Amino acid sequence: MKKATFLLPVAVVVGALVLSSLFIVDERQKALVLQFGQIKAVKENPGLAMKIPLIQEVVRYDDRILSLDTAPIEVTPSDDRRLIVDAFARYRIADVVQFRQAVGVGGLRVAEDRLAGILTTQTRQVLGADGVTSNTILSADRAELMTRIRDQSAARASALGLDVVDVRLVQTNLPDQNLDATFARMRAEREREAADEIARGEEAAQRVRAQADRTVVELVSESTRDAEITRGEADAERNRVFAQAYGADQDFFEFYRSLTAYERALQGGNSSMVITPDSEFFDYLDGSSGRDK
Repeated sequence: MKKATFLLPVAVVVGALVLSSLFIVDERQKALVLQFGQIKAVKENPGLAMKIPLIQEVVRYDDRILSLDTAPIEVTPSDDRRLIVDAFARYRIADVVQFRQAVGVGGLRVAEDRLAGILTTQTRQVLGADGVTSNTILSADRAELMTRIRDQSAARASALGLDVVDVRLVQTNLPDQNLDATFARMRAEREREAADEIARGEEAAQRVRAQADRTVVELVSESTRDAEITRGEADAERNRVFAQAYGADQDFFEFYRSLTAYERALQGGNSSMVITPDSEFFDYLDGSSGRDK
């Protein structure tokens, strides 16, 4: 009975030591076995692993691709047009031993601070290089610039045991103090273009009006000419008819002309004429001319 009482605690202690010597490495992780701060083993494959209990400890690091957003920075391209740029990076821990030696117990926090500094420096260098203008940064050529930033950042981040997978420029904006000037310049350009369009429209309208006025003058002149020709031809025909009628019966023609003169002279109820009684104007009124003939 005493022996069983003694063995039970021993079994519990041994079981606890065995369990504490075992640890599991997740497929999304890498692990380091440390002994008094020194690296004793690297566990990169998922599964069950062992360590010396109470003496060794296990530190795990994420083996997935991680994300880092940088703070907005101001860059000055070769055309001296300042821009505000912010970027994000995708990275992973490529060498867990080198990573531990570079950042120590600070882990990802220290690593991301250093990586952010590297990205900021390389972004300023690439975007501020000779031949890189603000138009280049804002055009489709920015893909090549992002590749250059990624490659240069990866070369420097390798000392931290990191592999920079990708770098992207998120936003590229003008500083606030430059926005008003840029908008004013754009507004002035649009107003100048609008004034040019209005001037060209007025010029075209003047040409159309001048052409219309000339057409009106030509049409009126032609119509007046045709009317005068027609009127002349009508007058000639009228005179021909009168002459023919006069030649056919001279007395009747004189009678007709006299009646026409009476009609035109004696119009309205208040018409007055002062002539001598023996005037030839009354030849056909008193009947004497008809009696003589």
